[in-house]
Amino acid sequence: MGAVKSILLINPPVAKPGEAPAGIAKLARALKNSGISCTVFDANIEGLLYLLKKPYKGNDTWSRRAVKNLTVNLDAFKSLKTFSNMDRYKRVVIDINRVLSLAGRSAEVMLSLSNYGDTKRSPIRSRDLLEAAENHETNPFYLFFKHRLEELLMKIRPDIIGLSVNFMSQAICAFAMAGFIKKHFPKIKIVAGGGLITSWINIPGFSNPFKGLVDNLFSGPGEQALLALCGKECHEKPSLSDFDYSEFKFSRYLSPGVILPHITAMGCYWQKCAFCPEKSEKSGYHPVELKKFSDDLLYQVKESNPRLIHFLDNAISPRFLKHLIENPPGTPWYGFVRITKHLADPDFIRGLKASGCIMLKLGVESGDQNVLDHLNKGTNLETTSTVLKTLKKEGIATYIYLLFGTPPEDLNAARKTLTFTRRHAGAINFLNLAIFNLPAYSEEAKKLDTLSFYDGDLSLYREFKHPLGWDRNIVRHFLSKEFTKDVSIKKIMTNDPPYFTSNHAPLLVMNQQ
Repeated sequence: MGAVKSILLINPPVAKPGEAPAGIAKLARALKNSGISCTVFDANIEGLLYLLKKPYKGNDTWSRRAVKNLTVNLDAFKSLKTFSNMDRYKRVVIDINRVLSLAGRSAEVMLSLSNYGDTKRSPIRSRDLLEAAENHETNPFYLFFKHRLEELLMKIRPDIIGLSVNFMSQAICAFAMAGFIKKHFPKIKIVAGGGLITSWINIPGFSNPFKGLVDNLFSGPGEQALLALCGKECHEKPSLSDFDYSEFKFSRYLSPGVILPHITAMGCYWQKCAFCPEKSEKSGYHPVELKKFSDDLLYQVKESNPRLIHFLDNAISPRFLKHLIENPPGTPWYGFVRITKHLADPDFIRGLKASGCIMLKLGVESGDQNVLDHLNKGTNLETTSTVLKTLKKEGIATYIYLLFGTPPEDLNAARKTLTFTRRHAGAINFLNLAIFNLPAYSEEAKKLDTLSFYDGDLSLYREFKHPLGWDRNIVRHFLSKEFTKDVSIKKIMTNDPPYFTSNHAPLLVMNQQ
């Protein structure tokens, strides 16, 4: 194609609307550094607010109350006082979500603050996504994106439109937007990238099923691929930041102040866990140079004055944790970390606390050492126990992830996880319970008796016959009838923020300290 002068980057609905999307902010900076005009459009937060503010008539007391109090509830998100009372916070979130669900009903869509469920189309079937593009007028966001896209495209006249699709919940809306663009602005080139697109491209034998609609699909970080499409090279030109958040209106997001997304690295530094998508996709680990990371973070903090920094890394490495201790950003922060001996050191944890660490997300996964060893997690329960106790003592909250139904687990192992969790309940602030999904194309999947999990050419998971008879329906029964019935665990489960989960958890913690 000819010289590219302008690009529009879009974050489509639906994803949690608590903070700006880091992906298109990073792409925008790379493009602008190379002299290409770039506009960002967070259609997620704009679209959700558009639907929320349409007039609705509730048919029941709850719906009528939610509609009546919508403005008050949206304003409540801007106050930290809302986050100081869990009951009030939940009521605000659930009532706002109720209004959003009303918006989806006419289109037969199950719409929430964190998900998009279409009763007619599946995001893992390419034919359904093409149908969503063809029949884009039926999408509940149609009137919104028709108006905004016409406005933007006439104003900036982009040569390329990039869709950032990171989650399954964004796929159908992304393709509806692509269908509208292709029909009314056929000369504009459409490209797509992001986490979900990357996973699709890594399906063995994958070939773009969307040719004629989406011109290019990009895998992994999109800067180099997008610049190459523009006839540019990815140069390290002088820049104060790797991200460009200047066009985002932070006041729109459903959080009490700016939540600043940032990264220390792309990929995971461990990459040894069994069934790990990072390992099968061979994405590698690419840390940011320490000084560049500090300079960029301090610049962003100065520019946006955030309430909270959210590190998006798969796992912040001990090296970067140490760097944060020595170079505190001056703002509370949280992120995901692997359980290592560093976190069992009281001095190290005191340093993290002093640097602003408010909460750490930890993948404990199992309370059975045999299961952890088979999954090659590289952790041991003795260290995990010490880490949890140390974090509790030094005042850093924990958001713990547990995984049930993995191939090496059985009922006895799951009960060990129950015992471990009960024993450490006083050191756990939040719990996320997940049932294992078998990555369809992992090396480990070849050793299991598998069958189709979801009927779709873009499915990333497969059902399998559990080698120990610990099948999904049995796991679900155990979780609902035994694990979550434990009094101490049940109490923790009530702490989890509805829809926003870990994204709002640190804000709740900040108001309790």
